[in-house]
Amino acid sequence: MTLPLPPAPSSPPAGSLRLPDANAAAHERLYRTLRQQVMHGELAPGQPLTLRGLGKKFGVSMTPAREAVRRLVAEGALSLSSSGRVATPELTPERIEELAAIRAMLEPELASRALPRAHFALIERLAAINAANADAVARQDAVAYVRTNLEFHRTLYLRAQAPAMLAMCETVWLQLGPTMRALYARLRRREAPPYHRMILAALKAGDEPGLRLAVRTDVTQGLRHLAG
Repeated sequence: MTLPLPPAPSSPPAGSLRLPDANAAAHERLYRTLRQQVMHGELAPGQPLTLRGLGKKFGVSMTPAREAVRRLVAEGALSLSSSGRVATPELTPERIEELAAIRAMLEPELASRALPRAHFALIERLAAINAANADAVARQDAVAYVRTNLEFHRTLYLRAQAPAMLAMCETVWLQLGPTMRALYARLRRREAPPYHRMILAALKAGDEPGLRLAVRTDVTQGLRHLAG
């Protein structure tokens, strides 16, 4: 005997849309906001964070706060102690030296790969970002300095069309963000370092060895000063 098949599930009415999960949307929003704040040094090294405090500040429940923190701990943007304390990274000199070495390996390669696609409009865009970076130095705005510095590098590296390498760089930037902010706040420079101008000159000239050297020097100079 043939058993009757179950009726096919009814299709949703035409024009109806499935609403996104509210917790998932809140989690993604909080994750992206916190990630940016850590990367740009808006939070100090070793600054503690609590789920309750995050929930109150961003108007979300404990569940999305917990998920956002879990992802950021996995990326190294936040640290989690054995007692369950969550905080921004507080790096030892040895860790700073290690991360500087990673940047020195990855970022010159990304810049080199970007060079064949470094057209005039890109160089003009980088020059505008560098002007904003110099303005941040003049105003002694450490957070704006870190933000525009990373924007300069990321804008160039996007032209490398190497997303896996760029993702690795961003993981390093995340771990370094609070420390970079502390470094530039301590140095109290009034004039931007020359390395971005050297990068721009190498891009204009199509000078691949000069570009590698300028990027390597730029990404290690300040960090190694702090590690020392």
